[in-house]
Amino acid sequence: MRIGNVLIAAGAALVVIGALVRFGLFGWFGNLPGDIRTETDNARIFIPITSMIVISVVLTVLANLFGGWWREP
Repeated sequence: MRIGNVLIAAGAALVVIGALVRFGLFGWFGNLPGDIRTETDNARIFIPITSMIVISVVLTVLANLFGGWWREP
């Protein structure tokens, strides 16, 4: 029964994130200093290092704040 709650929360989170991306509220993603973008005639390379670090820190903080809500007491 607990896995159902986790799946519902994950689905709701994906809907919210999708809406934020759709309406352009993540315009900073990929444009931070430290993100690597290289373009040549034959290839484009994009490595969002700094953006991934920011997202990792935010998700880590959220996981530490709300991470244990589904565990049995």
